[in-house]
Amino acid sequence: MDLSLLTYLILVGIAFFAGLISSVAGSGGLLTLPALLWVGLPPLIAVGTYKIQSSVGALSSTWNFFRSGHLEIKTLVMPVIMAMIGSILGTLTVQTLDGAILKKVIPFLLLGVAIFFLLSRKVKDTDSRPLITINLFAGTAALSVGFYGGFFGPGIGSIMPFLFVWLLGYNLVKATADTKLMSAAINGISAVLFTINGLVLWEIAVPMAVGQIIGARLGSNLVMSRGTSFVQPIITVVTLVVALKLLFFP
Repeated sequence: MDLSLLTYLILVGIAFFAGLISSVAGSGGLLTLPALLWVGLPPLIAVGTYKIQSSVGALSSTWNFFRSGHLEIKTLVMPVIMAMIGSILGTLTVQTLDGAILKKVIPFLLLGVAIFFLLSRKVKDTDSRPLITINLFAGTAALSVGFYGGFFGPGIGSIMPFLFVWLLGYNLVKATADTKLMSAAINGISAVLFTINGLVLWEIAVPMAVGQIIGARLGSNLVMSRGTSFVQPIITVVTLVVALKLLFFP
């Protein structure tokens, strides 16, 4: 694509902010995916390009949580495996759709995510009694969110922490840290499939990935020092604005 230097800088800036937001409360893809659509990328290529830089950003924050002692990978083996299976199924499904259909579906998916945020109760900072086992969580929540992540993607970084807290009783920081590993797995395997099918615009994906890495590192540090509850209202508003923009002003 023939994009100006200013457009590239704006995309990198959006990716930086998206990486920061994703590490704090998820849903950075609600910024980057619409931005890629607005500069003229076809829907499938926009999703594929988004997957690359999103997975790299998730890896950056995952490593930061892990080296700071907030992430136990062993307990997440089964959820990660099931999420990756769901992501593969979702990615293969979305690639069979016509691009015009996908562009019409995206704002409704965003609107659904926004409604989820509005109805969700505030996440707690302490552990509570789990409602289900980790294996049942893997076969239901992880598999379902993995499919959604492969099919679409934006919002999984916000939906998954609520599921960890609600179903497994995790505290806020642990739920956020575990979500980053899940997001990296879901978006990573999906990005591989999009790459194999030639649905990634690398000249945009690479510089945006750099912005994501820097933003994700700063955001994960913020989570560990302050928590994430203060970001929830911001994410709700941003999600609604983006959904309405795409729905009424495509």
